Amino acid sequence: MTVTWEELGWERLAAGVGRCRLPGWDCTAGLVVGEGTALLVDAGSSLAEGVRLRAAAEELAGGRVTHLALTHPHFDHVFGAAVFAGAEVYGAVGLDAVFAFERAELRLDAVRNGLPVADADEAVDALVTPRHPVSGEWTLDLGGGRQALLANVGPGHTAHDLAVLVPGSPEVVFCGDLVEESGEPQAGPDAIPARWPDALDRLLALGGEDAVYVPGHGAVVDAAFVRRQRDELAARFGVI
Repeated sequence: MTVTWEELGWERLAAGVGRCRLPGWDCTAGLVVGEGTALLVDAGSSLAEGVRLRAAAEELAGGRVTHLALTHPHFDHVFGAAVFAGAEVYGAVGLDAVFAFERAELRLDAVRNGLPVADADEAVDALVTPRHPVSGEWTLDLGGGRQALLANVGPGHTAHDLAVLVPGSPEVVFCGDLVEESGEPQAGPDAIPARWPDALDRLLALGGEDAVYVPGHGAVVDAAFVRRQRDELAARFGVI
């Protein structure tokens, strides 16, 4: 018997496209199902959460996760990545350097935000470098007429922000934490506030007026919400 998205606690957004809101930090993980392929967007906040996420994604896809796109280097989006052995891993250019040289900062941020020390240590030790750095746009052919466009739209929330556009009806844009619905967008020490509004302009150009926009945290939104958040960020950071 085929399991449905809803039975596993996932939200179906379009044919073969959905997302779940992970507990703890309300972080989104997305799934795009192709023909014999599956693209996961973000990997959860720990190896244990990654294991649970992989099991659910592969049950929905009817096969293993073959591609993993990391929207940015914060722990709640990447610390589960190591469990996706064999998947082709993509991230914005520079993400590899963060994983190589800023592990102590990633660990500290995770612990400061409530991840148990043992979980943080385990995840940091297992971090894998993305094999495919995305500097502009990268189209993935997932088979069966399914494509996904990876777009380096940052910097903004971080210096390494990647969005994922899934063409279809409707088009779906996974925004990472460039867009947040469940609270004010978080600008930590690695944010580039002066560039953030421009990144949201690029997101809007990518998806258009009728797309479904999936924030890194919170409920799905529309183009009008993204535009309002863009204007609020510009006012907040004094960007003309």
